[in-house]
Amino acid sequence: MPTPRKPSKSNARSARPGAPASLATLSAHLGLSAAAISRVLNGVPAARSIPKATQDRIFAAAKEFNYRPNILARSLQRGHSMTVGVLMPEVSEGYATLVLAGIEQALLQAGYFYFLNSHHHRAELIERSMRMFEERSVDGMIAIDTVLHEVSHLPTVTVSCPLQQDDVTNITLNHRRAAELAFDHLSGLGHTSVAVIKGQQFSSDTEPRWQAIRHAAAKARITLDTKLVAQLEGDAPTSEPGYFAAQRLLAANTPFSALFTFNDVSAIGAIRALREAGLLVPQDVSVVGFDDVQSAAFQNPGLTTVRQPLRTMGILAAESLVHQIAAPAGHIPAKQLMVDPELIVRESTCPPPARRQLR
Repeated sequence: MPTPRKPSKSNARSARPGAPASLATLSAHLGLSAAAISRVLNGVPAARSIPKATQDRIFAAAKEFNYRPNILARSLQRGHSMTVGVLMPEVSEGYATLVLAGIEQALLQAGYFYFLNSHHHRAELIERSMRMFEERSVDGMIAIDTVLHEVSHLPTVTVSCPLQQDDVTNITLNHRRAAELAFDHLSGLGHTSVAVIKGQQFSSDTEPRWQAIRHAAAKARITLDTKLVAQLEGDAPTSEPGYFAAQRLLAANTPFSALFTFNDVSAIGAIRALREAGLLVPQDVSVVGFDDVQSAAFQNPGLTTVRQPLRTMGILAAESLVHQIAAPAGHIPAKQLMVDPELIVRESTCPPPARRQLR
């Protein structure tokens, strides 16, 4: 039990209710050692030996004098700042935001906060953000859909990053399985002429997904006509790139009965272009999206899509990073964690016109 000291009237008078107070102020006011007060306020096991009445006095004084512990100083004494840096292309509806939601959930559960920087695929902003994270003494970093040509000395986890780096764990989707789900669905409905909208060149998912699409199309015995492949252009995080990509497909004057898009946001834009051309979805053209963003189920028609478990990917990224931060020196993290997709069938797909007539 701590030995009470005679309160210092001068120090006690110097503390004013409502103004931030230090442990020294509480010690002078209560006549207790700063160590004893700290043990109680931090809930350490050693505080159990202090009588409840004394603990109640300590909590009451901390509230009266608006005491706030210096979390940064305490965490740095333990060797951790309890903060993480997160890099993402932009904050908008869709892929990155849903991944971020999972990251936030897992970090908060682990007692971490995070700094968030958007880089808009500009290399100088990526470099500046990484430098800023290091200057702010973050414990680690997570990069979403971001190409890291240089890796920080900090523990690092990436989500959908094509470049495999030493000591970096990459959370990735099984793209081959995702493409197979889409093409098996369309082939099963009877579609043989399928158009594809690829992702932007800067997206880390574009090339692996395109290779997966080529494999899945061949497996489903669907020939991909080069005239029926368009690529998203520009970095606008809206439906506009999908709208213009679909217009280019229509301008090729090569008939198609189904369209597989790079993401749900571009699928929404493509559907508008199809309707403006006088085509019905899905009666004339079936459309399959990718990601399963929150608004996909509420489109008209509801969007059939390949669901990425984006929130789960974010949770995995955060949990993996926290594990790396706590791991002993010399720990070698996993190189890759792969998650599986799921096909969500809604109203934007149906058999092609000829098949429906036969039925």
